[in-house]
Amino acid sequence: MIKSISVAPMMDCTDKHEIFFLSLISKNVHLYTEMIVANAIIRGNRNKLLSFKKISNPVSLQLGGSNPKDLAEACKIAEGYGYKEINLNLGCPSKKVQKNKFGACLMQEPDLVARCIEAMSHATKLPITIKTRIGYNEVEDFEFLKSFIQTTKDAGSKKFIIHARKALLKKLSPKENLNIPPLKYDFVYRLKNNFKNDEIIINGGIKTTEEIKNHLSKVDGVMIGRAIYHSPYLLADIEKEVFNNKNIPTRSEVMENLIPYIQEETSKGTQLNHIMRHTVGLFHGQNGSRVWKQYLSKNMCIRDADIQKVNHIMDQVKKTNPVSLER
Repeated sequence: MIKSISVAPMMDCTDKHEIFFLSLISKNVHLYTEMIVANAIIRGNRNKLLSFKKISNPVSLQLGGSNPKDLAEACKIAEGYGYKEINLNLGCPSKKVQKNKFGACLMQEPDLVARCIEAMSHATKLPITIKTRIGYNEVEDFEFLKSFIQTTKDAGSKKFIIHARKALLKKLSPKENLNIPPLKYDFVYRLKNNFKNDEIIINGGIKTTEEIKNHLSKVDGVMIGRAIYHSPYLLADIEKEVFNNKNIPTRSEVMENLIPYIQEETSKGTQLNHIMRHTVGLFHGQNGSRVWKQYLSKNMCIRDADIQKVNHIMDQVKKTNPVSLER
């Protein structure tokens, strides 16, 4: 089985602009949309929600919902937009998501989850996959996790992405749920031993290529979230060290390649700050990164950013630190 590296679906982060931006750095990484609610696709502007610029990377849609009929309808609608799979969110712990009966709270209702996956599987030819946690609240038992994964597999899930923390649904905020519950990677390793012929992807707290390589020796893939969003050029290291790809664009080349996309999108009415906010961390860890962030915050990441200043981006890139740009 081919080992995979993916960027996690992150609310308010992995929109279509972020997906395109990351594709300029890495051609091998698997990209996921932020969670999109099934009902919004059915009743809202589906083209705005689902369309994205076609790239060579595989792109997957993550859905939120708990109504089998709505999820199935959303899958039918999404099928023609170019996604490689549809992923059901069973891991988000936010109170708003819980209120609408999405995300990690669904771990409490395996039978409902099974009905959702069955409906989704019957509605589309695309593979249906899940992203979940190792447990919830007081439930942190391997036998429960094993049973839950078996239930989703029997219902039709083709891949299992496991955030190796439980979700504390009552006590913690979403941000706290990303850090406070302890990581238990061994749960995911044990899961792979019990589902040897299935694709098990590990997620949670992974920040370096060495950590990625270690996990890949035990599971089928690694999903990285905040580390990529805050430092997107980490993907260049992954391309070199994991995929053995030597043809990596420099940071300046990434920005050069982003400019035509910016011009295309803003001509359609997209606000400049909706794109440029994703580039804030491009120079993370490099000399001049502070200058870059200040420039963006004053000129490109404000609501009424001036599109005329796009032509000045490369001048600012060169001012940031010409030597570090080529690394």
